Amino acid sequence: MTTPDISARRALGACAVLAVGALTLTACGGGADAGKDDGKGGGESPKTSTAKIAISAKDGSTGASINTTGVKVSDGELTDVKMTVAGTGQSVPGFISANGGSWAPKEQLERGTKYEIAATAKDADGRTVAADSTFTTVSKANSFIGTYTPDNGTTVGVGMPVSFSFDKVISDKKAVQSHITVSSSSGQKVVGHWFGSQRIDFRPEEYWKAGSKVTMKIDLDGVEGANDVFGVQKKTVTFTIGRSQVSTVDADTQTMTVVRDGKTLKNVPISTGDAQNTTYNGQMVISEKFPKLRMDSRTVGLANAYDIPDVPHAMRLTQSGTFIHGNYWYNKGNPPFGRQGTSHGCVGLQDVQGGQGDTNAKWFYDNSILGDVVIVKNSPDKTVSPDNGLNGWNMSWTEWVAGSAG
Repeated sequence: MTTPDISARRALGACAVLAVGALTLTACGGGADAGKDDGKGGGESPKTSTAKIAISAKDGSTGASINTTGVKVSDGELTDVKMTVAGTGQSVPGFISANGGSWAPKEQLERGTKYEIAATAKDADGRTVAADSTFTTVSKANSFIGTYTPDNGTTVGVGMPVSFSFDKVISDKKAVQSHITVSSSSGQKVVGHWFGSQRIDFRPEEYWKAGSKVTMKIDLDGVEGANDVFGVQKKTVTFTIGRSQVSTVDADTQTMTVVRDGKTLKNVPISTGDAQNTTYNGQMVISEKFPKLRMDSRTVGLANAYDIPDVPHAMRLTQSGTFIHGNYWYNKGNPPFGRQGTSHGCVGLQDVQGGQGDTNAKWFYDNSILGDVVIVKNSPDKTVSPDNGLNGWNMSWTEWVAGSAG
């Protein structure tokens, strides 16, 4: 998964407005009445500007949006806007729109930061008006962010769900879910399912249709996910579903059949878990790829069983540590590769140290993308838990829909 972008992958950029109203300030034009002599004549007082400036974050407010804070003007055009970090004088770059009607920062603001805005505008007759505001954006303690996958603009396999992990406990799941919409050009119905109070995944009933476009609209800015804790994300993410590749591992025969778009590409020998360390059954989604990865048994609770610094062509299938990966250390005294399960629960493919050879592991790695599905069957182990990795496909559609707050 990716971590935020926070874009991981990502964590997400957007923000929360806490009932922030627009502040309309007008300034008096002219400090003296040029048409008067002794206060008794018939001279006219200069008119004030008709332009009205509105700064979205009210002066003195806290909890301002890190995404939508800006300046607008009616009956005139902006001539200058300066935004700084209060107390430091650090300038915040921004731009005035082509018609002079609005100003916005170029980048997302920081949470829990005090800012100052000073703006000037003029009306059609050139009369000026000024307004300013000092405010503080929503704090980290009073906001939540979701790290999501997949990333914007990526191409993924047919099994890739949309998955959000939030940095705060969400008590109002309905409010949060209703502000994340996921749709597909295929027309497939997409439903969200909550795993606990900090994760929600979205998927259709069956795998995504190959070649379809998926759009995720995140509109959490200002949404109260828990008591006095507001969302800070507002973004649209699109990704493409690539070709359909589903590979089936048979623990009985120690083979894997790779099927793409309904046609078998290859049958390859594999090595699943041994009798003491069996491999999960079920539908598992490739969530990460590593050309080389250190694997240390202590990180998965297996004491000092192994510590291999350079496992080649590793692809994650579960969060708990199941990978499909290259294996160059297969005991040559064992039966030929693919006749016996010898791993500690992973699925091994024949490889060479360094991963540079023309091997089955390299071929599979090169021909796989994030979101591809690997199905394991006939293993003596249980079916993988739906929330162990991106593996919600192991839950029936009825159960999936029952876990929606929508």
